[in-house]
Amino acid sequence: MVVPHHPAGARLARHRLADDLADVVPPRLLADLIAVLAELVGNSVRHARPLPGGVVRVAWRLRPSAEGPRVQLGVTDGGASTRPRIRTASLDAADGRGLHIVAGLATRWGVERDGMGQRVWAEFEPTTTSRSDLVAAG
Repeated sequence: MVVPHHPAGARLARHRLADDLADVVPPRLLADLIAVLAELVGNSVRHARPLPGGVVRVAWRLRPSAEGPRVQLGVTDGGASTRPRIRTASLDAADGRGLHIVAGLATRWGVERDGMGQRVWAEFEPTTTSRSDLVAAG
């Protein structure tokens, strides 16, 4: 799907993801997916250029397995002057923690760049415990 390169784009993407996967993945996994997707779209809006037409492309792929659903999220935009990376934020900083959240909730994440832009993705492997439970306990 495409959403506006605007803060409202994150809301649209969250609602669509929730509608599409609510009956397919466990509620705790869905909560993690929604949080990560919101963060990736928000980062795109704040730090990257839009794709032509002033949009960001958002996608997810669900792969059922015997252990549970495997999900990959991806947000594609026009890229930025610097590659997305985890930063160290001071306790007083208003931002700078988003990719820590992504890394904490997703099994893995990464960035793919080409001449037209970049795609930031996050993958979620099936587990018996939500990674958000592990982050909260840690």
